[in-house]
Amino acid sequence: MYRKYLDIHPEVKKALDAGRAVVALESTIISHGMPYPQNVETARKVESIIRENDAIPATIAIIGGRLKVGLTEDELEYMGKGTDIFKASRRDLPFIIAKELNGATTVASTMIIANLAGIKVFVTGGIGGVHRDAQETFDISADLTELSNTNVAVICAGAKSILDIGLTLEYLETHGVPVVGFKTEDFPAFFTRKSGFKVDYRVDSEVELAKALKAKWDLNLNGGIVVGNPIPTEYEMDFDTINDAIENAVTEAKEKGIKGKEATPFLLSRIKSITAGKSLASNIELVYNNAIVGTKLAVEFSKL
Repeated sequence: MYRKYLDIHPEVKKALDAGRAVVALESTIISHGMPYPQNVETARKVESIIRENDAIPATIAIIGGRLKVGLTEDELEYMGKGTDIFKASRRDLPFIIAKELNGATTVASTMIIANLAGIKVFVTGGIGGVHRDAQETFDISADLTELSNTNVAVICAGAKSILDIGLTLEYLETHGVPVVGFKTEDFPAFFTRKSGFKVDYRVDSEVELAKALKAKWDLNLNGGIVVGNPIPTEYEMDFDTINDAIENAVTEAKEKGIKGKEATPFLLSRIKSITAGKSLASNIELVYNNAIVGTKLAVEFSKL
């Protein structure tokens, strides 16, 4: 029944039918995470990295109420420039589809649509999580509940450092979501390689990780896996500098009453401004790095 809402790009469908590796990509990072034209340039570069590593990219979005798995050049450009694109999470999908609107998919909704298409590996920048002061606001990203339900591996540079990382990891543990460090025992914190919190398991190769994924889903242990892949050392930001910027941005958001789905775009934009653009440069490089690891994982998983 769901297939009537789904448009799979011919190249992606051909790859899936042939059992080739396909890597899902979100579109919120394009429409709401970066300014134009850097957003489209970054998206094209990520797709290129995936192709160079022997897989097919599938950028996911909603256009005119259709769930798109794989975008054309014109569609990618539109997602980067369009002003009528909603931020679409799980709760938004039925209404964006029914009203034939346009939506940029978050981690949660990208996982849902990737899973519908049969794609098991998804590359993003950082996952959402438990927000600071959540004990009062109950502000917890839908990304976390999706990870507990949907069988997609998420390759990220950890949780966005604007979050409460400790509570985010506790939430994932409660819901049985494995948190894996790729060549690290310390969960990365997006702009920095370390957060001070440990992962559940360290893996040192994509082969090892692919075997764990297969075992998990063969056993019907539903839900995803978070793969924390640290930002490359040369692009890591100074720990104190980025945390000072985050604290200032969080304080400003509170003073302006910004919360919910508006919080993350606002905070990332303010951090970019406070750091004179250095945070955006780091953000782009960590996505490229995740694309390499995610693609290699997808290739190994396709062999099993």
